[in-house]
Amino acid sequence: MVSESEAGFINACADTLAALCDKDGLKGDRPALRADEFITRTPGGPAAQKPTARTQEKKAEEEPAPEPPPKLEDVLAELDGLCGLDQVKKDVKSLINLVKVRKLRQEQGLPVAPMSLHLVFMGNPGTGKTTVARLLAKIYYAIGVLSKGQLVEVDRSGLVAGFVGQTAIKTQEVVQKALGGVLFIDEAYSLVNQENGNDFGHEAIEILLKNMEDHRDDLIVIVAGYTGLMEKFIHSNPGLESRFNKYFFFEDYTGAQLMEIFRSQCKRNGYALAEDAEKWAAEDFNDLFENRDENFGNAREVRNLFEKAVARQADRVAALEAPTKEQLMELTLADLRDETEDENKTQEEKMKKKLNIY
Repeated sequence: MVSESEAGFINACADTLAALCDKDGLKGDRPALRADEFITRTPGGPAAQKPTARTQEKKAEEEPAPEPPPKLEDVLAELDGLCGLDQVKKDVKSLINLVKVRKLRQEQGLPVAPMSLHLVFMGNPGTGKTTVARLLAKIYYAIGVLSKGQLVEVDRSGLVAGFVGQTAIKTQEVVQKALGGVLFIDEAYSLVNQENGNDFGHEAIEILLKNMEDHRDDLIVIVAGYTGLMEKFIHSNPGLESRFNKYFFFEDYTGAQLMEIFRSQCKRNGYALAEDAEKWAAEDFNDLFENRDENFGNAREVRNLFEKAVARQADRVAALEAPTKEQLMELTLADLRDETEDENKTQEEKMKKKLNIY
């Protein structure tokens, strides 16, 4: 036996599977069994099913009311406070203006052209895509586009199952969680397997497209990933092309921007850089940017350096008998530098010179 809410979810999954079967020419001869038939009923008929005050109180406790919408100016201030991303910030504000003017036209009885608010985020890892998606969810909530404004973040593993029929259910569960907010799919291109047309990722895409249409007034989907791979992903399916027509490009952070992020992270966590440590970090980030390759992690490089520096600082300070507040806060050059890594680099440079690579 199932509850009414469980029955509703099962029916939604069944409808989605039925639609997929119809599309593939697999329509059954018998009508689909509805989960409503298995809802647990209490004796006494409809009157006995009427919720009591205690039941309503319990339900209210289980389902807390959504938080009130944030102030738009507060969220925009948070967006403006992010390092870099100048073009992304302009694109976000243009999108807000577009939504505002559409609402004004509706209020005046003017025609409003259909518009998709689903987005494609393209760029390398660590460029702020998830952070901007979270802020966009708040912005859409603040201006009344979404009813809750939560962000649900998944990748292929959160949508695709290993057996026939399970992907539809798994994807539908994720969509249910995201209703009223933003569904953020990282590395969305992995849903398309060009070598295997029967890959379950295609099924997940069909479920997503159906829900994007069914819940177009209270669900925003953002797909993200590397620029080239995302372009191929969008063009792999006409349904994706028609629903995703707004692209945000996230550029790599420069060395100076990485240093700015590093300073901010140190300050936010109560650390202060020694003068020689700050100089070394600036040079290191600039070197990382100038010699970046496909493995360049952008802001993730900052996080990695900070976490390693804090661990080394802890080892150093723990050996002091009675460290002062300044000593507990200071990150020295020795805390930032990895002596083993520096030694390996030196050996590598010597080898290159010996082989006349320079």
